[in-house]
Amino acid sequence: MAVGVFDLFSIGIGPSSSHTVGPMRAAAVFAEELKASGDLQQVASLRVDLYGSLAATGRGHGTMTAILLGLEGFHPELILPEEVEERLAAIAETGTLQLAGAVPLPYGVKDMVLRPLTILPRHTNGMTFTVSGAGGEVLHKATFFSVGGGFIVREGEEDAALKELDESKKELPLPFRTAAELLGRCQSKGLSIGQIMFVNERASRTEEEIREGLLHIYSVMEGCVEVSLKREGLLPGGLKVRRRAPDWHERLMKETRGQDPDYRDPKYWQEWVNLIALAVNEENASGGRVVTAPTNGAAGIIPAVLYYALHFAPGMDKATQQDRDDVVVKFLLTAAAIGVLYKEQASISGAEVGCQGEVGSASSMAAAGLAEVMGGTPQQVENAAEIAMEHNLGLTCDPIGGLVQIPCIERNAIAAAKAINAAKMALWGDGTHRVSLDEVIVTMRETGKDMSSKYKETAMGGLAVNVVEC
Repeated sequence: MAVGVFDLFSIGIGPSSSHTVGPMRAAAVFAEELKASGDLQQVASLRVDLYGSLAATGRGHGTMTAILLGLEGFHPELILPEEVEERLAAIAETGTLQLAGAVPLPYGVKDMVLRPLTILPRHTNGMTFTVSGAGGEVLHKATFFSVGGGFIVREGEEDAALKELDESKKELPLPFRTAAELLGRCQSKGLSIGQIMFVNERASRTEEEIREGLLHIYSVMEGCVEVSLKREGLLPGGLKVRRRAPDWHERLMKETRGQDPDYRDPKYWQEWVNLIALAVNEENASGGRVVTAPTNGAAGIIPAVLYYALHFAPGMDKATQQDRDDVVVKFLLTAAAIGVLYKEQASISGAEVGCQGEVGSASSMAAAGLAEVMGGTPQQVENAAEIAMEHNLGLTCDPIGGLVQIPCIERNAIAAAKAINAAKMALWGDGTHRVSLDEVIVTMRETGKDMSSKYKETAMGGLAVNVVEC
């Protein structure tokens, strides 16, 4: 299917869309196929091979445990954090996996085969699932690739998937692949970028479903922040990174004591933006429930910039709830339209193009969303997206210990501020600019190709090797 807003914004668990959400989704698909084949009861053994970046940094990203949950039949968008803890504790205690929720097998994290130096042709995030019968005969086998943002592709079906994508796009009223095509649609139809995305979404959903779905997505973003602000102490994983969001929130609330509890002092706008970004990404690092936007590693940027739009944009102090809901819907539709461009022309996978594809794409999407809700023209919105990505080009992905903590958490806050500044710069112009968004997206893709693999989520370069973990 054509990439839509609910593909780019999906609900899952942390800490990584490509290393946690994608592998869980692939394992769940494999389990469902096995169950449908009728061979489930004949399974005597299971083998899971992880390749490339999944093997190199999967332990810190929760890849192995996510796969165990997927093999039990759980999907990332449906499983709750308490279910995660309960099932993983049971597997660790008994050493037994409930394959497809029905067949007990002695299997755990230690049984997975890691091949960090073997890169499969399609993508560095490769995984193969194999189940055999009592006589050693292979009953079912499949290889999947986690290509970023929780998206998965099955080996051997790449061409078919591309063909299906092209065919589904023909069914869209206003299809686009490039920013130039998107702007052309805006001009010919007299619509904004967000409205173009909305028209396309209506090809598969009603207006009410789209609106309710997007407001639900934002409610999960808000819930993620609320949960994070109640947690204290250190993040899991051994780096001893202290949670900062609860203390920062308490400090900010002291500044508004005596005021309306919903009041936000404009002079602290950046501190609030930083807080939201940190809170989301601390929750993501904890393996909590987050919205992939468009990846988990960059999940805090869009909520933080949307928070700015709802609390600090001109006129929002007098906004009704209806007005705020309209802002949320318009913001997310516009951001998604820009996300489609990155997904179509380049990549949102840190293992493929570095963090420029994750944090860079999210910053660009957020800048566009903010520019649109602040009254920008399509040209100004495109300019905002271009500025944000232009100044994230070359960003590497080298998290310490393979954990989505350093530099990922602070990087979200920095990128959110970049997005706000990019939107403001674009709105002070008239939409004309020297470098197009399409040119920047192509540059990001080519930069990613040229980037050394040690800077692309392999824990073989940068901060990952130059900072002592303990």
